Amino acid sequence: MEIFIENIQDKIEVTDEIFELMKRAVKMCLEHEKFEYPYEVSIILTDNEKIREINFEQRNIDKPTDVLSFPIVDMYEGVIKSSQGDFDMDEGRIILGDILISMEKAKEQSIEYGHSFERELIFLLTHGVFHLLGYDHDTYEREKKMFEKQDVILKSLNLQRH
Repeated sequence: MEIFIENIQDKIEVTDEIFELMKRAVKMCLEHEKFEYPYEVSIILTDNEKIREINFEQRNIDKPTDVLSFPIVDMYEGVIKSSQGDFDMDEGRIILGDILISMEKAKEQSIEYGHSFERELIFLLTHGVFHLLGYDHDTYEREKKMFEKQDVILKSLNLQRH
């Protein structure tokens, strides 16, 4: 398994501890789903302006958002639906996709919701990972299922809401 994290912003400091916490959270999401294949996930930490640009390019929404997920493998609730997708044959890994997180939004929302920056960041990250795995919040039932999965991971990392 490979988890790549690229920090392309300079507004919020990112410590080695935060990088390690993020990697642990991704691994826990995939272990929780019993995802048995070697995988690759890319995470890009960005700022409000860059995520706004990408949000506009990809979704025609001209405002910053907190997290964007770009799944590569066709999955539905943790199950691969198609053999089409990006498989790195040299490394023998499935490339699940990319997650972009606005560190500025994460900081703003942590203050707004009254919890730690780490809690908000990992909430956004797990949200992105579950989107890569084919979970969504397009119906009440699916949203409940997705958020329950996120809560399990946050609780395991002692980052639940108080």
